[in-house]
Amino acid sequence: MKEIRINVNGVFRHLIVEDNEILLDTLRTRLGITSVKAACWRGECGLCTVLIDNKPMKSCMLLSVEVDGSEILTAEGLYNNKRARVLMESFVKHGAMQCGFCTPAFVTTAHSVLSSNPDADDQEISEKLKGVICRCGTYFQIKEAVKSARAFYKDGSPETF
Repeated sequence: MKEIRINVNGVFRHLIVEDNEILLDTLRTRLGITSVKAACWRGECGLCTVLIDNKPMKSCMLLSVEVDGSEILTAEGLYNNKRARVLMESFVKHGAMQCGFCTPAFVTTAHSVLSSNPDADDQEISEKLKGVICRCGTYFQIKEAVKSARAFYKDGSPETF
């Protein structure tokens, strides 16, 4: 057992975790964060993607003890971010989801892409999003949603409501 301190969606958490406990389990089981999906458990599908210190990471591939002291952001945590909210609305507007299972991972990853480069071109967007798989095949709509939201990441407006 190890003691860790993490900031999850703006809330500081102090947890005692098993040495071999993966972050995906900590987030879903212990903290009830359901946007982080468990699917392949091998880092192949990307559905468990979260932002760790603003970088997209697959939570099924990390031990919870490895993120001690980190800031973790999930789709739930992005909800109060004005730019991310526009991105989420763009997903709806462009029909960028069918079943919606992959949507939190795509939104989280796309937010990271646009936050680091609001001028990301089609190639960069495709390259950065390729780590997340959509079984419904809405890749075109996802890319259009992300491109549509670019302007809101450039405008310099406040990030939160």
